[in-house]
Amino acid sequence: MADRPIVDVHHHLCPPVYLDVAVQRADIRPFQVQTLKNGSPEKSLEDMDRAGVTRAIVSLTTPGVWFGDAAEARRLARQCNEHFAKVVADHPRRYGMFAVLPLPDVEGSLKEIEYALDTLKADGIGLYTSYNDRHQGDPAFAPVFEELNRRKAVVYTHPCRPDCCVNMLPEISEAIIEYGTDTTRTIASLLFSGMAARCPDISFLWSHAGGTMPFLIGRFQAVAALPNFAARLPKGLMNELRRFHYDLAQAANPGATASLMKLVTISQVLFGTDFPYQTAASHLQGLGECGFSAADRRAIEYDNAARLLPRCRA
Repeated sequence: MADRPIVDVHHHLCPPVYLDVAVQRADIRPFQVQTLKNGSPEKSLEDMDRAGVTRAIVSLTTPGVWFGDAAEARRLARQCNEHFAKVVADHPRRYGMFAVLPLPDVEGSLKEIEYALDTLKADGIGLYTSYNDRHQGDPAFAPVFEELNRRKAVVYTHPCRPDCCVNMLPEISEAIIEYGTDTTRTIASLLFSGMAARCPDISFLWSHAGGTMPFLIGRFQAVAALPNFAARLPKGLMNELRRFHYDLAQAANPGATASLMKLVTISQVLFGTDFPYQTAASHLQGLGECGFSAADRRAIEYDNAARLLPRCRA
């Protein structure tokens, strides 16, 4: 174990029932299937212990539980969440969980929020950047965000491959470009629809340092200055972006962190690894190359997660 606590907020386990369905129903590449097979608690704990990570908040990676059938999505979400809850119960000092919802099924998602937070005691709710090319600011999803705001929930978002942009570069996985881009799209959707401002009590946590948003901040500011959008951001664009939280999964490098740190304070940045796609050791090494002070490293690796997610407190 490490001589200091380290919390990984971007860490995927793969319930066997989910892998079976995803292989049958989703267009996922062979390398992803093989990687998902490594998303077991045993492999996870090995990776955590090798690097000295003390706790991980587990979540479901893409493609999620929606394959066009609401009943199937509800059933699969419940099975995945109960699997995660058992892992947490079996290793209460090592794991927490973000529960998955069967969106775009709003009614089913409201029921799963209640079950996940009240019965399973999930640390927060995990969403995806888009559902059938509808992003989080879509009016259809308003009841879900209103309920999460009422509960003052932590909402973690993982990117997915949008239907609009499949196989644009046949030899390059969509994860390389589209995941960061779709993260940016859904941040823009929440901001410019006014949904973010209407939900001030949600603690939003974005994957991969906010995708391409930090690089595109000038364009965001230009849109926010337009009268119709400014009215939807009564406290201003930067107020919303600076209250969001961002993990460093696949972004623990000097370029990504330098861009992000021009926008937010260290209190909003958390450690993540994207296990099983990446390792904790590689991310801690990358973080060490970013020039953070010892105090800032502790904030990223532990303090900020402990404040956001009380179960993480050592």
